[in-house]
Amino acid sequence: MQVDTREWQRRDATYHLHPFTDHEQLRNKGSRIITRGDGVYLIDSEGNRILDGMAGLWCVNMGYGREELIEAAERQMRELPYYNLFFQTAHPPAIELASLLAEVTPPGLNQVFFTGSGSECNDTVLRMVRHYWASLGQPERQVIISRHNAYHGSTVAGASLGGMKGMHEQGSLPIPGIVHIDQPYHFGEGQGMTPHEFGLERARQLEKKILELGADKVAAFIGEPIQGAGGVIIPPESYWPEIQRICDHYGILLIADEVICGFGRTGQWFASQTFDLRPDFICMAKGITSGYVPLGGVMVSDRVAKVLERNGEFAHGFTYSGHPVACAVAIANIKLMQKENIVSRVHDRIAPYLQRRWSELGQLPIVGETRGKGMVAALEIVQNKQDNSRFPAAARAGLTCREFCFNNGLVMRAVGDTMIISPPLVITETEVDNLVALARQSLEMTAASLLG
Repeated sequence: MQVDTREWQRRDATYHLHPFTDHEQLRNKGSRIITRGDGVYLIDSEGNRILDGMAGLWCVNMGYGREELIEAAERQMRELPYYNLFFQTAHPPAIELASLLAEVTPPGLNQVFFTGSGSECNDTVLRMVRHYWASLGQPERQVIISRHNAYHGSTVAGASLGGMKGMHEQGSLPIPGIVHIDQPYHFGEGQGMTPHEFGLERARQLEKKILELGADKVAAFIGEPIQGAGGVIIPPESYWPEIQRICDHYGILLIADEVICGFGRTGQWFASQTFDLRPDFICMAKGITSGYVPLGGVMVSDRVAKVLERNGEFAHGFTYSGHPVACAVAIANIKLMQKENIVSRVHDRIAPYLQRRWSELGQLPIVGETRGKGMVAALEIVQNKQDNSRFPAAARAGLTCREFCFNNGLVMRAVGDTMIISPPLVITETEVDNLVALARQSLEMTAASLLG
């Protein structure tokens, strides 16, 4: 039966609650119905072709329609569609993927705990961190330090670890034992300081917080190497070396949330390598399967794993931990990335091209800054370039731009008045040119709408 767009919208409004959505507003407008994907493009129910500048939700690294991933899922479904990893049981896809992850992750991270998502990763890592310290006879080391405006998922623990006020206001979050320091957002919060000075100032807030709480109470620091949902916030070069120094000095565990940054996004397999970090945990999801099926995992450092192994049962897990179909797709995805030299292609070729073209948008009168790293980038919409002052909140500049983008055939996300992109890693130079042209057109339309 052929279903038209209006009927899809009617059913959607009647039966479906969306994530992060004002449902009254959506139902008045009607949802966009995406029906197909092809390479770096989406096709909607009206036949419009839309360049996906966000790779789904930072995840479709290898683009839509890769037969290698589809066939891997089909083969595994026919052989073993499901079994769990409880009760001293394993299956070949989980074992093979675990060994493959040990190969591509940074040295010293050789064991993985599988989850179904990035949010589940961060729930898992919270429990692992506290269990680790309790196993060492230091159960009082409970506190995990995070950052304001960080995003670590939307479960209770994930949203607590994150630092987004809107999420904390719903559900009386954060839960006890989680505190936050300021983010390294130079454009928004560091004017008047050099990036180097600002990076050190923000990093040293970690040390101040440790001393305030007592080093014997602090278990870990968690951070995204690049804050994604917070607005593609790329720390100054001075930031991460100082964070690493502080963690080492006080014996604090370091958690790298690489749910967005992992699997080639920054031009290395993991952003921990890009920023020369030595994390005790890496949280991963999204790009591990190119988003084709849900899967996440926590890579655990050898020193932590040894403690966990000799201290009895770790009472934690999920029905779908290491789902065999998801693991099979992840294996196919990683092997495809290796076969096509995707990480070196990003590092040497397509990321430099994207960043060069993206920077040209900084010439527009409505753009206060462009920035990027690897295959993520952002720009700041401003009313006045001289002092980088913003439009009034009521102008909804970012959402106005986002709407123009979609109508022009481009997915570009708005975080407040910051516009961000994270295109598939397989995007070509010609498609980058198209992305930048559509972004320019949409920004010019935004300027005409807001400035008159």
